[in-house]
Amino acid sequence: MLATVCLAVFAINLDTTIVNVALPSLTRQLGAGTSTLQWIVDGYSLAFAALVLTGGSIGDRFGRRPVLLAGLIGFAFASTLGGVIHSSAGLVAIRFVMGTFAALIYPTTLSIITNVYPDRTERAKAIGVWGAVTGLGVAVGPLTGGLLLAHFWYGSIFLALVPAALVAAVATAVVVPESREPGAARLDPPGLLASSAAIALLVYTIIEAPGRGWGSLDSILGFAGTAILGAIFVLLERRTLKPMLDVSLFRFPAFSAASGAVTVAFFALFGFIFLITQYFQFIRHYGALSTGVRILPVAISIAVGSVLGAALARRLGTRVLVVSGLVLLGLAFAWIAVSTTFEPYLQIAAQMLIMGFGLGLTTTPATESILSVLPPAKAGIGSAVNDATREAGGALGVAVIGSVYSSVFVRHLLASPLHSLPPAAFTIARTSVGAALAVAARSPNAAHLVSAVDASFMSGLHLACVAAAGTCWVGALGALLLPGRRALANATSGP
Repeated sequence: MLATVCLAVFAINLDTTIVNVALPSLTRQLGAGTSTLQWIVDGYSLAFAALVLTGGSIGDRFGRRPVLLAGLIGFAFASTLGGVIHSSAGLVAIRFVMGTFAALIYPTTLSIITNVYPDRTERAKAIGVWGAVTGLGVAVGPLTGGLLLAHFWYGSIFLALVPAALVAAVATAVVVPESREPGAARLDPPGLLASSAAIALLVYTIIEAPGRGWGSLDSILGFAGTAILGAIFVLLERRTLKPMLDVSLFRFPAFSAASGAVTVAFFALFGFIFLITQYFQFIRHYGALSTGVRILPVAISIAVGSVLGAALARRLGTRVLVVSGLVLLGLAFAWIAVSTTFEPYLQIAAQMLIMGFGLGLTTTPATESILSVLPPAKAGIGSAVNDATREAGGALGVAVIGSVYSSVFVRHLLASPLHSLPPAAFTIARTSVGAALAVAARSPNAAHLVSAVDASFMSGLHLACVAAAGTCWVGALGALLLPGRRALANATSGP
C-alpha cells in the first residue's frame, strides 16, 4: 500500500518540475515568453492548489480508493493529451487539466496512510517515506525531463508520466483498502469558488505585474480583489454548518504554523528550480540532460532531510527541526544571491545540498504536525490542507520569484546596450532571457550584447534570491510558534 501511494505521488510531483527543463525548448519552438513559461509551470500548480481541498473532501465523502483510481486514470489521459499538443496556449490549458486530476490524487494518498497507520510513531515513519518520495519527485523532475529531451521531443516529458499513473492505478485496485468518513460534509461549492478564485487571481496578478507595473491600477485591483475573495471565503466557511475547511483549525499553532512552514518551503523550492534550469541552459549553455544531472544534489538532500526529519521529530520536537530547516533554506538563497555568473559547480552543488536538506527537515515534521491536529476520519481534509499549502506555495514561488526576476531583468536590459537596438528587436528581447540571447547573437558586437544579457539575468536572479531568503527567514520566525518536544509528546489526536 505504501509503495502504491508513493508511486502515485511520485508521478504527480515529478510533473510539477519536469517541465522546467523544457522551458528553453518551449521558448525556441513555441516562442513562449517569460510570462507564458510561468503559466505553463503554474497552470498545473494553480489548479492543484485551488482544487485540492475539494479533492480531499471528495475522498472523505465518497471513498478514498475510488477517488484515487479516478484521479490516476484521469491524470494518465490528460498527460497523453499534453504529449501531443503543439501550441503554448493549448499546453497551458492541459496543464490546468492535469493539475485538476492531481488534486484528487495527492490528498487521498496521505489520508490513506493516516488511516492505515493509526499509531502515531508508525504513521510518522510512513509520512517520512511519503515526504521523501514527494520531495524526490519534485527534485528529480528536471533530471527525468533532461533524459527524455536528450532523445525525444518536448511532448515526451508528459507521455512518460502515463505508465507510472496506470501502474499505480492497477496497484490501487489490488492493494489499497477502502476508507471514508461516514459523516463527511456535503461538497461546498461557494467555498470552492471563493478559494479557487482567490488563489487564481493572486497568482495571475503576480505573474502579469512585471509587464503591467507593480503599482499599476490592474495590479492594485488584483491584490485588492484577492484580499476580498479571501475574506469572503473565511466568512463562508465560518457560517457553513459543515465547511470544506474548518478555519478555526488555524487557531492551533500545530496546524497554522506548520501550514505556513510548508508553504514557504515549497515557495522557495519551486522558485529556485524555475530559475536554475534557465541559468544552467541559457547562461552556462548546458544541455537538458546535463542540467537535470546537475540538479540532483537537491533531490538527494531532500530525501535525506525528509527521512532524518521524521526520525528526529519526536526526539527534538517539531519546532527545532522546522525552524532549522527554514533557516538553512534562507542561508542557501543568501549564498546564491552573492554568486558570480560563472560560479564553480561544486559551490552551486553545496548551495543545493543545503537547500534540499533544509526543505526535508522542514516539510516532513510540519506535515505530521498538520495531521496530528485531526482525527483519522478527517484525514482527507487535513491532507488536502497540507497539499494545498505545498502547491499554493509552489505556484506563488514561481509567480513571485519569477516576477521579481523578470522585473529586474527587463530593467537592466533597458539600461544595457541592447536598448539601442531597433524597437522591434528590443521588444522581442525583453520577453525572456532566451529571446534576448537570440537577438543579441544576431546583432553586431554580439559578444558584448550577450554579456549584457548574462549580467541582466544574474541581476534578476540575485534579487529574486534575496526575496526568497527573506521569505524563508520570516517563515522561520513564524515556525517558532510550533509545539516543542514536550508539547509534542503530550499531544492528543486533535481538538
